[in-house]
Amino acid sequence: MEQEFEDLGYLARLMIRLTIGAAQLPQEVQDRHARYVLDRQRPDGGWAGREGESDLYYTSFALRSLAILGLLDGDLAVRCADFLKSRLNSHETIVDLLSLVYSAKLIEAACGLDPLSDARQAWKARLSELLFQLRRDDGGFSKSLEGQAGSTYQTFLVLLCLELIEEPCPDAEAAYAFLMRQRQADGGFLEIRVGKRSGTNPTAAAIGALRVLHRIEPQVVDDAAEFFSELQSDEGGFQANTRIPLPDLLSTFTSCFTLADLERLELIDTSLAYRYVLSMQQPHGGFRGFEFDPEDDIEYTFYGLGAMSILHTD
Repeated sequence: MEQEFEDLGYLARLMIRLTIGAAQLPQEVQDRHARYVLDRQRPDGGWAGREGESDLYYTSFALRSLAILGLLDGDLAVRCADFLKSRLNSHETIVDLLSLVYSAKLIEAACGLDPLSDARQAWKARLSELLFQLRRDDGGFSKSLEGQAGSTYQTFLVLLCLELIEEPCPDAEAAYAFLMRQRQADGGFLEIRVGKRSGTNPTAAAIGALRVLHRIEPQVVDDAAEFFSELQSDEGGFQANTRIPLPDLLSTFTSCFTLADLERLELIDTSLAYRYVLSMQQPHGGFRGFEFDPEDDIEYTFYGLGAMSILHTD
């Protein structure tokens, strides 16, 4: 069973872990955050950020929350699928393209609907071509067609996209070498080669990318786990890097999930981390991103639910 779990894709493992954890949260907590997400669905079937129209990025976070809460089905799923279909031919960023593919996969896994069915082959070929254009001489993938160097986070996103569309990474050895050059003496990873210090989220992205490539070594695991443990603050949350004084919910979620995925969660104070996540929870549902954040939103609500699902032990 454990080997079968390891053979699943990165995002599939993530969702299974979170779904199992979310089912153990108090029912009132599940219901409150479910209402928060459901109430914010827009008439076109998508979700928006704190301002603007529906977009693929925020819709993806809403669908992830609903999926781990077991609510992605029926008329709701049909409306979501229609929204995704409406964006198939629009010009999107790489992050949005990943959001589109992942959202479609979530809906298909949850209820059998396939928003990409009518255009799957042509769309897959077009997406692959675009992703390959982001490859750079350093072995990584850049943030844009104009970018000159690889980005750790962008390389992670591209590898996830390729995994989702079942397309192999061209010259996976070069991608592996790029990621390992981003690795620092403290066990963390840089986002870009000219970066000054390791970051929590680039490190989580690098570990995720190495997991997708099936090329993660024990020493890398040990050093990265130690790096994450050093970034837990007195409040219980995790900082984005050593120079940022306040923890935030994104860094807390990525740290906790990566440590759980590496089976190193015991290195941190999980009870303190859980209390930090609870402090970001809003009475009406939803989560803020950090202590002085004036608003909650759909993205941080997923991070909050995800972190609670990983850390909840009662």
